[in-house]
Amino acid sequence: MELFQAKDHYILQQGERALWCSRRDGGLQLRPATDLLLAWNPICLGLVEGVIGKIQLHSDLPWWLILIRQKALVGKLPGDHEVCKVTKIAVLSLSEMEPQDLELELCKKHHFGINKPEKIIPSPDDSKFLLKTFTHIKSNVSAPNKKKVKESKEKEKLERRLLEELLKMFMDSESFYYSLTYDLTNSVQRQSTGERDGRPLWQKVDDRFFWNKYMIQDLTEIGTPDVDFWIIPMIQGFVQIEELVVNYTESSDDEKSSPETPPQESTCVDDIHPRFLVALISRRSRHRAGMRYKRRGVDKNGNVANYVETEQLIHVHNHTLSFVQTRGSVPVFWSQVGYRYNPRPRLDRSEKETVAYFCAHFEEQLNIYKKQVIINLVDQAGREKIIGDAYLKQVLLFNNSHLTYVSFDFHEHCRGMKFENVQTLTDAIYDIILDMKWCWVDEAGVICKQEGIFRVNCMDCLDRTNVVQAAIARVVMEQQLKKLGVMPPEQPLPVKCNRIYQIMWANNGDSISRQYAGTAALKGDFTRTGERKLAGVMKDGVNSANRYYLNRFKDAYRQAVIDLMQGIPVTEDLYSIFTKEKEHEALHKENQRSHQELISQLLQSYMKLLLPDDEKFHGGWALIDCDPSLIDATHRDVDVLLLLSNSAYYVAYYDDEVDKVNQYQRLSLENLEKIEIGPEPTLFGKPKFSCMRLHYRYKEASGYFHTLRAVMRNPEEDGKGRAVNLTKTSLVSGLKTKVLWPRERIF
Repeated sequence: MELFQAKDHYILQQGERALWCSRRDGGLQLRPATDLLLAWNPICLGLVEGVIGKIQLHSDLPWWLILIRQKALVGKLPGDHEVCKVTKIAVLSLSEMEPQDLELELCKKHHFGINKPEKIIPSPDDSKFLLKTFTHIKSNVSAPNKKKVKESKEKEKLERRLLEELLKMFMDSESFYYSLTYDLTNSVQRQSTGERDGRPLWQKVDDRFFWNKYMIQDLTEIGTPDVDFWIIPMIQGFVQIEELVVNYTESSDDEKSSPETPPQESTCVDDIHPRFLVALISRRSRHRAGMRYKRRGVDKNGNVANYVETEQLIHVHNHTLSFVQTRGSVPVFWSQVGYRYNPRPRLDRSEKETVAYFCAHFEEQLNIYKKQVIINLVDQAGREKIIGDAYLKQVLLFNNSHLTYVSFDFHEHCRGMKFENVQTLTDAIYDIILDMKWCWVDEAGVICKQEGIFRVNCMDCLDRTNVVQAAIARVVMEQQLKKLGVMPPEQPLPVKCNRIYQIMWANNGDSISRQYAGTAALKGDFTRTGERKLAGVMKDGVNSANRYYLNRFKDAYRQAVIDLMQGIPVTEDLYSIFTKEKEHEALHKENQRSHQELISQLLQSYMKLLLPDDEKFHGGWALIDCDPSLIDATHRDVDVLLLLSNSAYYVAYYDDEVDKVNQYQRLSLENLEKIEIGPEPTLFGKPKFSCMRLHYRYKEASGYFHTLRAVMRNPEEDGKGRAVNLTKTSLVSGLKTKVLWPRERIF
């Protein structure tokens, strides 16, 4: 559709339809396309794909109109329904000021042979007020006092920061999806059992997942059939659609290739082998939406943070089979407050005060899904225990026969990267999985329905939850394919199908993690949450507490944008954040300046304590021991000091709770056999870090090693991988160093 700019309006036009948006008050009006002739000097700015809605970033600031600037086709669902992902948006200030360059695709009808759209030339009286910022704030005071200038600059800065977060939400995470013909908010089962009437798509959607409902409210309130064309319901979440081929004769070479990328050919060109379509659709609830440390637990309406419904859909020969699971924060009042890196969870209300809201949550869930099987993955010991215990107590008080509670201490069972132990859980609940069934429909109607759902949670409902949901969904998919005769009864899923399937679920975990935590999930690092608790002075980069503190500032802006998108008043004083952020940035820079000095002091201290007088100290490093066998149930990193002398190296294990080294190991350089450098071990997904493995002999026996990596320096470098660089020291001199990066793996 075409976007026009007139003096008083922005006008969207497609065919005989037109939507006029006032640049004075933001009002929306449906008008015939022929009314374009009545507009004051309309100029075509280019093409857009549709309307997302309006948003006002602050009561002191103008409204903004959000448009889909660019989309990407994700795939087609059964029935030839196209699903698209929003990749770029255009944001127009609903004011009388000149808009910034929108970089729209040009309309061939109005821009034939023109590279850039024309701009309306402002009158001389207006031009002096145009500012090259996001706000274009206009002041009619000829000599404003300092207070007004300061307020104007603060408004400009606030709007710029909030607008940056809005753009990142839509364009960096690529997590908003829509279909013009298919209801992405409702599962196959809800669609098949719902009312079949002539209502438009937007009136049939599940209110929980209609993410732009508030932003499009001005249109939905118009109430005439003509408005249906302009309303596009959107979900935030994840959609991936693939066609898989069940081929057991394929070469097993793919199994040895890098698992972070799918094979070049994901389908076969012949028709000998059965094929099926698999789709993964995750829908994030717009209720209690937000960032990890800003939204935890339950609210007064019974909504929980990070609530996501995930539907796995299989389509074979006009048969569509659907299996739904949910995830959501533990439905009690809890939080993690303070500026300590990975702060301890705490309960905010008593057991008695929580009961009513816990009941409200599960009464709604049981009303929608009939039965619930809770899979609680939080640790049964350590810092997470307080949340797990509170959850169990509330379940016992609720005492509902339609609610089943299963506890599985993920970190305890999967300690040492033993991902296969998740099968212990799926084996234990196998009968429950079969009894739950799945939704099965064909052209004639519903064959069977899913009776209940699994509600899976950990602390963040991210990595651990995604792993377990993928494992449960795989059991279901294999049963479905065997039922349909696509897979032999005693055969597992073919290697290539399994790899693509794993990647789909890993991508799903990444997307949900970015939306809730701001960073991608550690798809293969199943024994850790991705949050590194680092010792106070053992850092070779940005101080972890400072990094966490600065991220909390970013979360405040992102949380504000999410709340504004949903029409929720922003309770946090965003103006005050500017001052706090500035103060902390100054402190942060000061800490960085003294950082290396602190590390040097620590290394020098332990060099004197550990090294005998006849050994010469060559260097030391603060590192992480990432040997999977050392990872404990609390998923904390093991901090070490690596000290190097002329005849030995020392690995000193540092306990940050007591702030001292509690044990160390001395290895003679004569017993050092080789050094390997490569990616940190993962089961699937792209490794986050490079690490170094030191192989040594112990009592003349080989097979011993230390696996070390550098402490990450800042969040932007999390995914780049930092090799431990010791090549300039005598540690590697004369040794057989085998470099295995980037293709091979050392584990």
